[in-house]
Amino acid sequence: TNVLLVEANGAAAAAASAAKPLAQTLDYRFFVAGGVCAATSHGITCPIDVVKTRMQASPEIYNKGMVPAMLSIIKDEGPHVLATGLGPTIAGYGVEGAMKFGVYEIMKPITKSIIDNQAIAYITASIFAGAVASILLCPMESLRIRQVTDPEYADRGLLTGLPKLIKDEGLLSTFSGIWAMLAKQVPYTMGKQVSFDIFSRLIYSYLEGLKTNANEIFVKEDVKWLVSVSAAFIASIFACIFSQPGDMILTETYKGKNDRSVFGVIGDIYKTKGGLPGFFTGTGARIVHVGAIITSQLVIYDIVKQGLGLPATGSH
Repeated sequence: TNVLLVEANGAAAAAASAAKPLAQTLDYRFFVAGGVCAATSHGITCPIDVVKTRMQASPEIYNKGMVPAMLSIIKDEGPHVLATGLGPTIAGYGVEGAMKFGVYEIMKPITKSIIDNQAIAYITASIFAGAVASILLCPMESLRIRQVTDPEYADRGLLTGLPKLIKDEGLLSTFSGIWAMLAKQVPYTMGKQVSFDIFSRLIYSYLEGLKTNANEIFVKEDVKWLVSVSAAFIASIFACIFSQPGDMILTETYKGKNDRSVFGVIGDIYKTKGGLPGFFTGTGARIVHVGAIITSQLVIYDIVKQGLGLPATGSH
């Protein structure tokens, strides 16, 4: 009996020890900061996303670059079209950002306690966070792309468009692109948040190493905005490159009614859009779009975090 009691106590202690990192990092402030920065940055760049989505969906029409495509859309349909999908963008990415940043920050100490290599631990945490966020974002992204590419949904907002989509095609149809969403969001999360974390720390270390006087005190507070913007810019490049094929697959999956599997969508893109380069259609517009989103998003994230009493990324 005593042996069983000791074993039970040992198991309970082990469980409590495993749960300790989660309890220590389950901080609502990460979720709030993530939701605010994602909703704000994606909302501001909605017009760029409309142009990028049109270029991906109809490359035969919008094939002269981002600026000519934007001017053509404004001329043919009016400037208000550039705000198409703003409602689901703000709502969807607000929830997605809260979960992506929040879950990532929660998972980091857990994965670090299991995996010795910090970079791999961060990548593992980002994959988990990207998967959770993808599931929550799917219905909103489904509606947003339909609003941009399908005339039946062009004039409908979030409150009328989503019920129509569910009524016409069923709730499960809004998750039909889950594999495509994962193909986009998991590499995007990995490229964005892991590189932001790592490069923030590297830049702080580099700047600290520039001290000419051994007695000089390095004040991270003085350079935190330089570090945030620089690391965010680098993160935008990684995120864009890693997630571009998935973004193309996602747009093709949601742009119209179809029952194709993700592999069928990949095959169609390869056949109809010029082979492998077809997966990088609209890359120029997306570099501008993703760069603007990530740079603003991560700086806003750090501002909100610090306003809530948390340290800037990489400074601790």
